[in-house]
Amino acid sequence: MSATLFPLARAALEAARAAGRMTVFWWRDDDARRPTEPLTRLLALRRAAGVPLALAVIPDGIEAGLAEALSGDEAVAVLLHGWRHANHAPEGQKRSEFGDHRPIGVMLDEAAAGRAALAGLFPGRFLPAFVPPWNRIGEGVRARLAEAGLPGLSTFGRTASAGLHRLNTHLDLMNWREARGRTPAEADRLLAAEIDRRLDSGGDGEPIGLLSHHLQHDEAAWALLGALLEFLAPGPDILWPPAQALFDLPLVGGAGEADAGADRSENRR
Repeated sequence: MSATLFPLARAALEAARAAGRMTVFWWRDDDARRPTEPLTRLLALRRAAGVPLALAVIPDGIEAGLAEALSGDEAVAVLLHGWRHANHAPEGQKRSEFGDHRPIGVMLDEAAAGRAALAGLFPGRFLPAFVPPWNRIGEGVRARLAEAGLPGLSTFGRTASAGLHRLNTHLDLMNWREARGRTPAEADRLLAAEIDRRLDSGGDGEPIGLLSHHLQHDEAAWALLGALLEFLAPGPDILWPPAQALFDLPLVGGAGEADAGADRSENRR
């Protein structure tokens, strides 16, 4: 299917290849909380593509069955996706759960509790990286995430400086303004621009992150995801390192994580 799609991105990859540059990709999917049919479909696509997946999981209300759904698939890492994915922004402001309008101590306690919950439920699979809902985070809490045991951070878009343990996404499969999956032509333009940008900068830019939302996908988004994974199949010039390598953080979890989360919370009081 992808053979006739993405002509702009194909040309950009060929230019990078001709320049002796490797293009690095990673994939994050948001909003997991329980096993669902869309999640099963997502994991099947991951296995068919043979690339790693970073699954951003909401801890409040999480179901133990999610761990069972991921069992046996070592190529899926779990990241922390806020606390409840609840909007606390004042009326008229963009939606945010971890914004500067909330007390930093409260947010750090929620982040620490979420970390403890996911690290306990996903031993050896949890990556201590924070994914703020709606990709928005206040500067105050961002600067102190490490106090909650979360040195990693992932949002959306380019950053002035990627920073230590910072890994963003760049191509969202959804067109949120129109509440639909992007067309291949839309994705082609965006992907080509990201590849060209890294080539223009000498090829040393941050990895290109794909962003999916399995619970919100329409058939157009599912088709686009499958086509992109086929088009960007791993090869000599296209790399898909695991998320823990790109964040430069170890996978953690297991016994004692709940107690450690409580200790972090008590130390801030």
